[in-house]
Amino acid sequence: MYAIVDCDNCYVSCERVFRPDLRTTPVVVLSNNDGCVVARSNEAKKLGIKAGMPYFKLREQFSESQVVAFSSNYELYADITQRVMSIVKSSAPTFYRYSIDEAFCDLSGMDYTDLKSWGEQLHEKVMRSTGMPVSIGIAPTKTLAKMASHYAKKYKGYKHCCVIDDEQKRHRALELYEIDEVWGVGRRVAPQLHQQGVHTAYDLSCRSRDWVKRHFALPLERTWCELNGIDCVPNEEYAPKKSICTSRSFAHNIKHFDEVRTLVSKFAARCSEKLRKQGSVAATVSIFLSTNHFREDLAQYDNSSKKLLLTPTNSTQAIVSAAIDCLRAVWREGYEYKRAGVIVYDISSADSIQTDLFDYDSEVYRKRSELDAVIDKINKINGAETVVLASEQLRSESESDRSANTAGTKKSEPIKTLTFKDAIRHDLRSPNYTTRWSDILSVGQTED
Repeated sequence: MYAIVDCDNCYVSCERVFRPDLRTTPVVVLSNNDGCVVARSNEAKKLGIKAGMPYFKLREQFSESQVVAFSSNYELYADITQRVMSIVKSSAPTFYRYSIDEAFCDLSGMDYTDLKSWGEQLHEKVMRSTGMPVSIGIAPTKTLAKMASHYAKKYKGYKHCCVIDDEQKRHRALELYEIDEVWGVGRRVAPQLHQQGVHTAYDLSCRSRDWVKRHFALPLERTWCELNGIDCVPNEEYAPKKSICTSRSFAHNIKHFDEVRTLVSKFAARCSEKLRKQGSVAATVSIFLSTNHFREDLAQYDNSSKKLLLTPTNSTQAIVSAAIDCLRAVWREGYEYKRAGVIVYDISSADSIQTDLFDYDSEVYRKRSELDAVIDKINKINGAETVVLASEQLRSESESDRSANTAGTKKSEPIKTLTFKDAIRHDLRSPNYTTRWSDILSVGQTED
């Protein structure tokens, strides 16, 4: 038997953990730059708010008192869901994470356990420990378990845990499940199935395996097997990414090189952190840069550049330096830039680096590795970007400095630290309650 644990309305639930006053209020979470709705509470769904709805249209229809909106805060979401997953992992024999808010559990060895009670108790434990509601589906295959979690989420009578453990339950679950919602049925395949008279999961399960083979590819054959209780989706463990990209559309157009360089440095530093986290190194660094294609009144330009690293690395200094070199190669004055990004690829394991005879210096490599480890530890404890490279900071003169310089008085220029907030509009972002000491929740005391 398999179980899937799924966080209910994940992003919204993360926001509500520290805002219990919003438990029954319609809440939405917006995409980067507060562009459109990417997550909705059940109350917001009942109002007819659709995923992808532009924020300005949302405000045209609903006031701030009717619907509360938050800017996306992925640092908060990642930390809270990691806490949820640690509890799930400690409660199951075998665990592997499927996404930020979902995890599969292999329940082999729990033959004499009341799985329904186990699921209900796991929900209560997660809720009590993190404040996050989860729905749990249990079935003989992963596809059926996904289906069971849908019912657990939709119907309160299941008490957050639905178990499909016999043929009668399986048939009933398949009959009520639309084919478009089945895990493994893509948007392109669903219309083809409708044309063939397949409208529910039960309709597909009743077709012969040969029929599925003749008309569709292997993935749908696997789905057919899973719906019929045949376990065939492999337990895929975490696989390192083959490429890593960090990019942003800026909150406003940028025309100064130093400001774009600062943000590109941050993107490159984030790629380096991700490489170290998965135990990898990269041999190629690439950047891309573009103007706002929606502003037809402005001059348009976009370009990209890449640099091959003689020795693959995950060093923040090396990758940031390579990214800046690439930026200089494509930079053109006179344009207002709207988007940039850094990509690292040709990724391999950090345990087996093919070094270059002339480029590799073991002492430099050791020092950079130790420095990165210290910075990662500090940023993990005190919050992201607590310690950054100098290239991730922007020197800017204030009005008083310019006046002093004009008068002949030499003053040092203040350093402005740009964060990802400077690259993205996050006007409605909540504090990082669990990852930054400066944002820790404080409870006020009232005098008697």
